[in-house]
Amino acid sequence: MLTAAEAGFPLAPAAHPSGYGCSCVRIGCPTPGRHPVSFAWQTQATADRAQIERWLRAEPDANFITATGRAHDVLDVPAEAGYAALARLEEREGAAEPGAEAVLGPVALLGEDRMLFFTKTRGTPEDEDEWWPCELDSHPETMEEHPGLRWHCRGSYVLLPPSRLPDDGQGVRWLRSPEPGRGLPEPLVLLETLTDACAEYALTADGREEAAPWPVR
Repeated sequence: MLTAAEAGFPLAPAAHPSGYGCSCVRIGCPTPGRHPVSFAWQTQATADRAQIERWLRAEPDANFITATGRAHDVLDVPAEAGYAALARLEEREGAAEPGAEAVLGPVALLGEDRMLFFTKTRGTPEDEDEWWPCELDSHPETMEEHPGLRWHCRGSYVLLPPSRLPDDGQGVRWLRSPEPGRGLPEPLVLLETLTDACAEYALTADGREEAAPWPVR
């Protein structure tokens, strides 16, 4: 978690699993352990180590989210498609010339179902006119509406390792952890490989053909 902050990822505290539900006060929380604690999470999110340590002292069991669309975006795909894409991207990374543009950045596994690929963001405060909200792609609360690829940008967030999930012993974990000072890949560098893998996954998964993120044909 602190490694992510050192890499410049803005963090904010999130709810965590508690008993059979969520640590938040909402009765019947629909996303237990998966949402920020505060409605002001976008302004609260920071990479300041001292502030993150204060949050951890106040709530040692807290999960953490990272706000996307500021220092990074996240391409979020079904895990099976993610593993296939990751193998192809690592092969391409291994064949790249020294000093070439980054092919892969940090990659995390969300439970056993989703894989998160961290990329450069498509917008920053300096080019405000080029930003658009994440609702054009997906939002954390619309998981069932986006079974294929989701692009988390401005106005969205993802859980960071080592967050815990209800009824999941694995939680959120890094497959490739962030490295301070190492550049992130452009999202379009990953997008074709990820969408191809998602389309293949949609065709092979039983009853999932309609889940293709782009037209397969």
